Amino acid sequence: MSGNTEKNETNKKMERMKELVSVLGEASRVYYQGSDEIMSNYEYDRLYDELLALEKELGVTMAGSPTTKVGYEVISELPKERHGYAVLSLDKTKDVGALKTWLGDRDGVLSWKLDGLTVVATYESGELLKAVTRGNGEVGEVITHNARKFVDFPLAIPYKERLVVRGEALIRYDDFDKINSSIPDTEEKYKNPRNLCSGTVRQLNSSITAERSVHFLAYNILDSGHEFKYNSEMLAWLESQGFEVVGHDVVNSENIEETVRDYSDAIGKNVFPSDGLVLTFDDIEYGLSLGNTAKFPRHSIAFKWADETAQTTLTDIEWSASRTGLINPVAIFEPVELEGTTVSRASVHNVSIVESLRLGIGDTIHVYKANMIIPQIAENLTCSANAVIPKTCPVCGSQTVIKQENGVKTLNCPNKECLAKQIKSFTHFVSRQAMNIDGLSEATIEKFIACRILCSITDLFHLDGHKDEIITMPGFGEKSYNNLIKSVDNARKVELPNFIYSLGISGIGLSNAKTICREYGYDIDKIRNLTEDELTDIDGIGEVLAGEWISYMSDEKNREMIEKLLAKLTLIKPENDVDGGKLEGITVVITGRLEHFSGRDELKKLIEGMGGKVTGSVTGKTDYLINNNINSGSSKNKKAKDLGVDILTEDDFIKRFDILPRV
Repeated sequence: MSGNTEKNETNKKMERMKELVSVLGEASRVYYQGSDEIMSNYEYDRLYDELLALEKELGVTMAGSPTTKVGYEVISELPKERHGYAVLSLDKTKDVGALKTWLGDRDGVLSWKLDGLTVVATYESGELLKAVTRGNGEVGEVITHNARKFVDFPLAIPYKERLVVRGEALIRYDDFDKINSSIPDTEEKYKNPRNLCSGTVRQLNSSITAERSVHFLAYNILDSGHEFKYNSEMLAWLESQGFEVVGHDVVNSENIEETVRDYSDAIGKNVFPSDGLVLTFDDIEYGLSLGNTAKFPRHSIAFKWADETAQTTLTDIEWSASRTGLINPVAIFEPVELEGTTVSRASVHNVSIVESLRLGIGDTIHVYKANMIIPQIAENLTCSANAVIPKTCPVCGSQTVIKQENGVKTLNCPNKECLAKQIKSFTHFVSRQAMNIDGLSEATIEKFIACRILCSITDLFHLDGHKDEIITMPGFGEKSYNNLIKSVDNARKVELPNFIYSLGISGIGLSNAKTICREYGYDIDKIRNLTEDELTDIDGIGEVLAGEWISYMSDEKNREMIEKLLAKLTLIKPENDVDGGKLEGITVVITGRLEHFSGRDELKKLIEGMGGKVTGSVTGKTDYLINNNINSGSSKNKKAKDLGVDILTEDDFIKRFDILPRV
């Protein structure tokens, strides 16, 4: 190769390095800030490995390269703090044999690699002093107010010397599904537990964290006066202090391959999101003696699953409009078998990912299940880039616009009267936690709008004027029509918080609606004319939510719609409000299995209806912990005893406040 040719090749590789640094840096920033994704994890890892190989080949590392950085750059309004300890990430491999070689003849601790947000918690004199996110590895965000709302997270521990614990904040799959099930609009549902957790933990308003059941799993001690010889011993000690610790096993070169297979088989049953495993030398002193690289400690290594991929053909890209105006792409491909199931669709999330994958109809693509669960496109082998970004909304035909926010391109329909926006608004209005009108699926609402039976929300209460037309529709008949009218009539009598929630005010969930209504005595006239100061005086309502409320309520069309709806409805206080303020000013925590109530939600609703407040964590402000197992060794019981909080069984609670259980 001539000198000029070699120089040209080197220049091309240098340009490729710069491109990769830019692309990966932006993807990493968006990912770690809990925003939407601009590429899949598979694609990120592939490009990262390409960059790492180029850096090794050329002996050059660019400023800002993700191979030298850890975590996200801190940009929120949360207080910042510099870590007193190195909070590094781990080197990784996808080869089980490499794990065996790395471990050699020593024992190791194999544990889940948790897919959440790293948090460092500091205790002094047995009390939680602070909690800080990993941030960029040097500076993190102080989220102590939110950590106090984590589920089963110890605020006080028996150990009275200084203790600095590292762990992962996570949202369980079942809690993630529960949160998503309460969101009627498919396109507005959260993408994955990791992003939801990241956004939740870094909220300014801790009430949001309390509502979303964030857990903390400890896996390391960064500083302690208590000395340990083995990591397995350290994890057992953390459990004795009340921490929930990461699932783990002690392994050696003889059983590590079998143990990895066991973890792989168990991932489908895992309650917490995980994207691999972590192997650490059990002997702590030996591990520390190996030192660190610039980015990685040498005492541990991460194992990422070698994703099962399948080759298929992209046959279409569907663009789905939502009530927010977002038009999201979904890849349709020839069905393939992955991880034991048949898949034929994968969300592509946004325009940025369509462009980065250079998608086109007829392309040969590799698909996989992220963390063995969520179908995604791994790579595009043919990269035709012929995918057409719609110029018009697929529903209303209006000219679309591409917006760019936080480095993510999204397709949007600006038409306020778009049929899709109406459909989604109707779907939200009739949902179970809103007006609870059965028999009105999204497909049915779409038919009614297309036939001009529904032109506005208030038309829902005039369906009886369209009987002949409705009973002749496919899927409808006399019986279905009668059931629908009965459901509409039942909805005319509605609890005020559910009505407020049904309006679809951005950010105002049912819990916030209840808080606002209770604060102002269920006075609808007062409530719909609240000022910003009055709203922000309510615990849990900040300036952003107050702004959304005032913007909605000051819109003339919205005010007119509310007036028309109020003429059709009878607003009532929650049925338990007949008990008045019997529990006014009382804060309660509920844990364990219930006997007299169908679930915690039912007991919570009763307590709130009587003026009380239900929280997820025992604190100095807690008045009662309801637990039928008073002698339980749970962290909530321990915390209640430490703080002198009364622990009551259901029967004790019912008798003390003269409550009539419903079950």
